Amino acid sequence: MSIENSPSTKVLLIEDDPNIVDLIRANLLVRGFDAVVCTDGRRALPLLETEQPDIVLLDLMLPQADGFELCKSIRERSGVGIIIVSARGGERDKVTALNAGADDYMTKPFGIEELLARVTATLRRTRPAAEPEPMEPIRVAPGLTLDLQAQQVVRDGHPVHLTPTEFALLRELAVNRGKLLSHATLLRRVWGPGYVTDTEYVRVYVGRLRAKLETDGGPPIILTHPRAGYRMAGGDG
Repeated sequence: MSIENSPSTKVLLIEDDPNIVDLIRANLLVRGFDAVVCTDGRRALPLLETEQPDIVLLDLMLPQADGFELCKSIRERSGVGIIIVSARGGERDKVTALNAGADDYMTKPFGIEELLARVTATLRRTRPAAEPEPMEPIRVAPGLTLDLQAQQVVRDGHPVHLTPTEFALLRELAVNRGKLLSHATLLRRVWGPGYVTDTEYVRVYVGRLRAKLETDGGPPIILTHPRAGYRMAGGDG
């Protein structure tokens, strides 16, 4: 059995529709996941603390809670993978959720196989590698270092908190410093082969990295090539 659906993998399903709860929980259990269900937004954060899930499936339309604010609160407390599963399919909702810290966004109705594939893809990004490859730290900018083995970014001796997806995106840009990486390339390498048309994912997460890593008045770290992609400043490109 693979690491993605091993018995130790715990999913926190925050959803109040009993039909969807039954569908998702049954399919998770038959594949070896441990499913914890929360139908009330007020109980979600206490369950996050007590259950320590590996991934969260979060509906936006919940009683007693705003889904976007709940997503933001979960992200502030944990680096756990978050997949939004919502009937709200507009691009604005998707971008808002990604900005709140979601790793992925699915619109109802959805196919259960697609959901499970996205759970697997998110776990691959958000779970630490069992044995990370030893690599020398990368100097991203003056005073800013990316330590691939420790999965950490350090600025002037102090760690900078990045979510696992933010770190995965920064890693791709850093190890290919100076090389233009297309939207499709970044989506495939960071999110997976099923995401190559979701260009807003890259746009939102590049914005999140810039907000955390670049300083007012300082040189840009990530350069945009309109309609082409992104590259990290420096190198020969």
